[in-house]
Amino acid sequence: MSLFASPAMTPGPSKAAISNDMTARAIPAGSVPPIAAKPTDPFVRAGPNMPVALRRRLPRFATSFFLIGGDIASYLIAYFALLSFLPSGSESAIVERTFAIAALAAIVLYASAGLYPGYRLHDHEHLRRRTIAAVKVAVLAAFGAIILPEGERLLLAVIGFLALGLIVQPFVHWLARGLCWKLGMWGERAVVIGGCNLTPALVAHFKNRWQYGIRPEPFSPDTLEALPDGVPSIAVIAGDTGSLVPDLAALRRKFAEVILLSDTPSLKVSGLRPADVGGEIGIRLTTGGSWVNSDPVRRTLDLAIAIPAMIVVAPFIAFAAAAIYAIDPGPVFFRHTREGRSGKPVHVLKLRTMYQDAEQRLEALFRDNPTMRAEWLSHFKLKDDPRILPVIGHMLRSSSIDELPQLANIISGQMAIVGPRPFPEYHLLAMDGEFRNKRRSVTPGLTGLWQISERSNADIELQQQLDEFYIDNRSLWFDCQILLSTIPAVFKRRGAY
Repeated sequence: MSLFASPAMTPGPSKAAISNDMTARAIPAGSVPPIAAKPTDPFVRAGPNMPVALRRRLPRFATSFFLIGGDIASYLIAYFALLSFLPSGSESAIVERTFAIAALAAIVLYASAGLYPGYRLHDHEHLRRRTIAAVKVAVLAAFGAIILPEGERLLLAVIGFLALGLIVQPFVHWLARGLCWKLGMWGERAVVIGGCNLTPALVAHFKNRWQYGIRPEPFSPDTLEALPDGVPSIAVIAGDTGSLVPDLAALRRKFAEVILLSDTPSLKVSGLRPADVGGEIGIRLTTGGSWVNSDPVRRTLDLAIAIPAMIVVAPFIAFAAAAIYAIDPGPVFFRHTREGRSGKPVHVLKLRTMYQDAEQRLEALFRDNPTMRAEWLSHFKLKDDPRILPVIGHMLRSSSIDELPQLANIISGQMAIVGPRPFPEYHLLAMDGEFRNKRRSVTPGLTGLWQISERSNADIELQQQLDEFYIDNRSLWFDCQILLSTIPAVFKRRGAY
């Protein structure tokens, strides 16, 4: 895990892509062209004589304007959705003014929480800050209900208005952010300084995940003095940062912010936080001891979600079970023993999506096709798997409906809604023992980080990296964000097979 890094929903590029070059010196002169004198930033093109500081801030101001407009639109949507339930006449005018004040207060709190534009924040951090702001406004509304005459009549309406706005805002925020990206305003330009293999991986990583708010450009520190005015405001340094120490003073003069990405392969601990000790930079180790993240709270939320969900999905499970039996008569449920918390076995329940002689079919396939065996050893999955039942098997797996019976595992306490997926023993044997111990420290989940980001496309190393990132940054807000992201990930069906 990086000690100094811009946060993101997923960790940086896979260690497999960069491990051979973590100690490389920065890119030699000439291997990467210097930053062009005419950057693509529309504000730079529009105002070449504008002061550099103002030129750097204008995109942030413009992006913040779009995001604030999106939040205003979200509250308007919430208002019109509740319009039919609101009183008419003079009381309607009071409600409208109350809603306007509540929306204004929430937006002011969003701004004070750094959500405009909110670059380099986890998605779950966005959710946490927005929810806290909405709760603060709701608390103020509750005080107003106590103090003002007949104010209690407005309290329920204000809470509903804020809650509905909070539900709509992520979608509208996504649209506003995408529009800013299309207009070339989203994010801050950043140069990436690292080894010759590391730099392209980081540039590709930030380009693919443009939502983080970093617009990367490869760069060699040997061209530092030749940089024109209007350079990117951020420098991201990765790899052997010690060899760049003599250049740090010059980099700090040239860039408004310098981010050091420091990989620590020998320091596998969770809870890393920056600390200021007498002016010295340090690392503070903390534990997730907050009552909000405690096991009883998580267990209560798991049951509150799993029990109603089981009632709702029971007819779908019954229909799928009937289809499985019609294609391949036999048991329609499949129980597989996997490793759970503290190493205890978990009997994971799934709808059967394979033929009953699946193991024999797999062995025969490996004998005749070494390429398929190599794919299996890399992912422990096959894109063209001859074991899967026709039609119904592929449909259940791509939609993850075959996993729904695991709601029973959650109700029984063997699993959680969110957590690292419980893997078979053969899968775990491909991972190192230290990581397996870390996995045993948390309860396995129905959905997890790599399920919403890569799904079956992730190889063993990337699966391990994503799970490790989740465990090191585990929180109730992170779980909420993963849970909310699971639904669109399932509908997209990307990487599911």
